[in-house]
Amino acid sequence: MPETSVAHFYDDLADDYHLIYSDWDASIRRQGGALDALIGQDRAAVLDCSCGIGTQAIGLALRGHRVTGSDLSTRAAARAAHEAARRGLSLRTAAADMRRLPFPDGRFDTVVCADNSLPHLLTEQDVHAALAEMRRVLRPEGLLLVSTRHYDDLLRDRPTSTPPQVHRNVDCAEGEERTVTFQLWHWHDDGERYDLEHFQLHPAGGEWRVQVRRTTYWALGRDRLAGLAAEAGFVDPEWRMPQETGFFQPLLVARAGEWVS
Repeated sequence: MPETSVAHFYDDLADDYHLIYSDWDASIRRQGGALDALIGQDRAAVLDCSCGIGTQAIGLALRGHRVTGSDLSTRAAARAAHEAARRGLSLRTAAADMRRLPFPDGRFDTVVCADNSLPHLLTEQDVHAALAEMRRVLRPEGLLLVSTRHYDDLLRDRPTSTPPQVHRNVDCAEGEERTVTFQLWHWHDDGERYDLEHFQLHPAGGEWRVQVRRTTYWALGRDRLAGLAAEAGFVDPEWRMPQETGFFQPLLVARAGEWVS
């Protein structure tokens, strides 16, 4: 699929992204708390390089960190800034490709790339380019936090769909609203990449309004992604699982090594 399809997917989803959560504010607080515990320092300079509408970035700002957000989706990054301001927080955002981050060398203490964002990149060259950029903008010994789906399990089973999830969103203008979401997965012949169709159903006038958005992912196994991080200049990569961290996805945790001239 063309590169612009990822930006289009999230531009189109930006206004409705919060509807995949039963309580988005609770998820913001929970995810921010889990990541804050891994950062382990006060007022860290954090880059969320796939900030989306701000779930992790706002959660970390609530914890007192100095957060910058960037995202390929212009609409998502703009909404993240708006949502942060609505909560009385400062969040600088930029529309940017994680393979070409518009920030100086050594600018951040921590880089976050969450919500299975890195696997939108479909080749080792592109993943390496993104990880190298994350390494570049980190200070030496800076912290990398990347979350993905449980791809080791998914590569064994290659599911073709996710179960429907029904959320009751209580903060909409007209009171409680139900939203149903599910996904269909179409695996490529290589057995690693898959096209995803994201279905979101909203009640409207006694019927259901259906929105379908499409994008592509690469099911990167944990060892392979850890190896790519090491090649990009990170040291001591390790995977921390949800039952340990309280974060909803497995997290690759690594430190930026020294630059080698």
